[in-house]
Amino acid sequence: ESSKSISEAIRLARSREEQETLLGDEEQADDDGCYPPRKTDAPRTPNPHSSLPVYTTIHKIRRLIIASIDDPYSLEQLKSPRINVTVVRPLVEHLYDPDDVSMVYCLLVNRMQFLREQSYQAHHQTVNNTRASVCELIASRVLRRFDEDHEGRPGLLMLANVLVAGFEPFQNAPREVYEQNQSALHWTVRWKLARPEYEKMLTALEVAIVSEAKTFLSTSACQKIVENVYRGRIIYTPTSFIDILPDHYKNRGISIYDPRRAPYLNQYRLIVPRTRNIIEGCQFVVLLVLYFLMMANKAHTIGPSHLNFTIYELVFNVYALGWVLDEIAAILEHGWSVHTENLWSFLDITFVVIFWCYFGVRMHGIAIKGAHTAKLANDILSMAAPILLPRLAFCLMPENMLFISLRAMMADFAFLTVLAAWCFGGFLLAMRWLSESQDGYIRHSIGTISKWMLWIWFGLDGTGIQRSAEFHVILGPTLMVTFAFLGNTLFLTILVAMLSNTYTNLAQNATAEIQFRRAVLTFEGVKSDAIFAYRPPFNVIALVVLLPLKWALSPRWFHKVNITAVRILNAPILFIVSLYERRYLWKRSRFISPPRKHNWLKAWERFGAHGDIQAVFDTDPPQSVIDEMDDVDDI
Repeated sequence: ESSKSISEAIRLARSREEQETLLGDEEQADDDGCYPPRKTDAPRTPNPHSSLPVYTTIHKIRRLIIASIDDPYSLEQLKSPRINVTVVRPLVEHLYDPDDVSMVYCLLVNRMQFLREQSYQAHHQTVNNTRASVCELIASRVLRRFDEDHEGRPGLLMLANVLVAGFEPFQNAPREVYEQNQSALHWTVRWKLARPEYEKMLTALEVAIVSEAKTFLSTSACQKIVENVYRGRIIYTPTSFIDILPDHYKNRGISIYDPRRAPYLNQYRLIVPRTRNIIEGCQFVVLLVLYFLMMANKAHTIGPSHLNFTIYELVFNVYALGWVLDEIAAILEHGWSVHTENLWSFLDITFVVIFWCYFGVRMHGIAIKGAHTAKLANDILSMAAPILLPRLAFCLMPENMLFISLRAMMADFAFLTVLAAWCFGGFLLAMRWLSESQDGYIRHSIGTISKWMLWIWFGLDGTGIQRSAEFHVILGPTLMVTFAFLGNTLFLTILVAMLSNTYTNLAQNATAEIQFRRAVLTFEGVKSDAIFAYRPPFNVIALVVLLPLKWALSPRWFHKVNITAVRILNAPILFIVSLYERRYLWKRSRFISPPRKHNWLKAWERFGAHGDIQAVFDTDPPQSVIDEMDDVDDI
């Protein structure tokens, strides 16, 4: 009985792992491939969580956390057995409700509020940080309880509702509270640029990203949903800030996607994060190739040739306009705070600024027939090369710790540089004024003095020290030498120490950082705006043609026109995606168990010094060996 129970436990554990990734035949999805199937033919799905007391839960959690935490603790202390038994576990037991999927959202909202309060309540600053950490820790434990208590595909749906269902902070608040805080409809809703049913709604995943709850986002339960949403196994209609080309006729609830029962040309698969990420990568490669072709074939001598558009420049401009429109739509989709959490967002935004500067100067040069102005436009566009090439590396290796740390260190470097320039500006003014008061010497300009100071700052040249007596025989050298000590020695030492500390902190939490970026990429990849279904430069044409039709047609007919255009323009992509997903979407993941190696490779590894370590686990032990394990059940 002992050996049978052990074998049965192993078999059940392995079966459960496979069941989490395989789609069964007993579930009947609807004709859109959504499970559970829709109950009516209504285009909009009602909110299944509208009865939850979100407002009451938020303030209940706030009172509990404030009453429980009076002293500052580190995250390690909060995870210690003493704090866990006396504070964290009782709060988890009290707050966990298997029927309330808004609990995690309410905990993360309180975390965000405590973090906001710590910025202006100096006497409670460290305590509020601790309270925010407690909220994140309890949210992780509650999410894990949801994962443990709900198994299979119903449990996967339950977990998805906890993380990606939208909630409104004043949901089911008392009438007097709601009337005091009620405001007019947001302008995005009045102009039909956002879904009215999602006004002021946020998801727990979005709140976790905005508040940078990296411990919460790195939990296995959260990553399970992130992975399934990224692959398109779980689908839903996301909340959005502004839709440039709004098509709000249909509203899909949170569902499991069955590609076997979905149509071959399913336009909604274009906004699946994984598919969207691959398409965006291909779009960027096309942009990069067109950029190189244009710059390689531009005119090199100033003259009438600069006023003419080459075929390469024309194609690049048309395609780049569509790419820039896609980037602007991505910023408006989830807002600036979410978009800037993306790893390469600062590179994209920089290219958008460079392109608009180039395009404006280019059009101005053509209008005034100025060859010098037209050449200046090409010179401006050449500044995009240091942006586009690193962007390709960021796109190909988004989870590389070097790029993740580089982004954070660049932010620290920019902040410290601006602060240093501000502080050292006094040296620049002092030497400029000393230069003006000296007779017999040439008055040095601000630019010349700045150049000398910059060379000293980076240790390139000592001309500024040699000629500092021209400012004043005593005060000039004193100022320049003092600046050299502070700027070249002290400042650079602080800068190196600060960047080293940033990299060390990121490297120590490498897994959490990578999973945080993965969650950002997944959340931002689920799009609501119809403009994302059109590839550049067709998105520009769709905006010009379809947006006026939005005001002329009914929502139902506009939806029909939109999906027809999307299916025609993306038919090859949709067909390839459908064929791939029907075969591989719900196939058992290769990460659940080690992949099987070829026999020749396995035989080669047996010759190594450690070949027997892996070989001992390749086959199950025989029954005679299992019979000797009589004491396992007792343990």
